[in-house]
Amino acid sequence: MQLKSLIASLTLALAAGAVAAQDTVVYHFDNTENQGLKGLRNVRNHLDTDPKAKISVVTHAEGVDMLMEGAKAANGTEFAPLVSALKSRGVSFEICEITLRGRDLKKEQFIQEADFTPSGVLRITRLQKQGFAYIKP
Repeated sequence: MQLKSLIASLTLALAAGAVAAQDTVVYHFDNTENQGLKGLRNVRNHLDTDPKAKISVVTHAEGVDMLMEGAKAANGTEFAPLVSALKSRGVSFEICEITLRGRDLKKEQFIQEADFTPSGVLRITRLQKQGFAYIKP
């Protein structure tokens, strides 16, 4: 009986170790013009080389602009299809609600793939406390 408990404990420990080994990363966007395409390309490349990575994109200030309906980069590239493709690969996208209030924006102005967080910087802080690596493209 003790052998079964030991085996079960080892199995759980190994499984927990495998989950802990998964890379967890928060990408921080606060300026769509400078970070939008480059940052989304970074996220895509990250997943191409590490498909099991858990990635959260947190936006605030002008970073939320890339998640607005109809948003385009300076070269005319639409952000929505890029975001949708990354969302289908497990990436989460969050918009700071403080930014919405400060800029008088409405949730209805944003693409459906986006979620909302009360504070972008607080969300980034909490993710980092959970062990997420921080990247600002």
